[in-house]
Amino acid sequence: MLFHCWKCRARIEYPAGSRVGRRDTCPQCNSALHSCRNCQFYDPSKNNQCAEPQAEWVRDKEAANLCEYYSPNPTLHA
Repeated sequence: MLFHCWKCRARIEYPAGSRVGRRDTCPQCNSALHSCRNCQFYDPSKNNQCAEPQAEWVRDKEAANLCEYYSPNPTLHA
């Protein structure tokens, strides 16, 4: 799985079949990888800033969270 850190744009690569852990951080800037800002469902224009209607509200979109619907955004480039 390949995606980019939302904060510094560092390229993040995980082996196929592995998951991003809740405490995993970007090796370049140390920001949380399992956060709303790195998720494919993050959408500031939606209710709760999330396109997944069943997801619970998360206050800090940049902090690590326990969301069950988290999925790294493979198209994130900024």
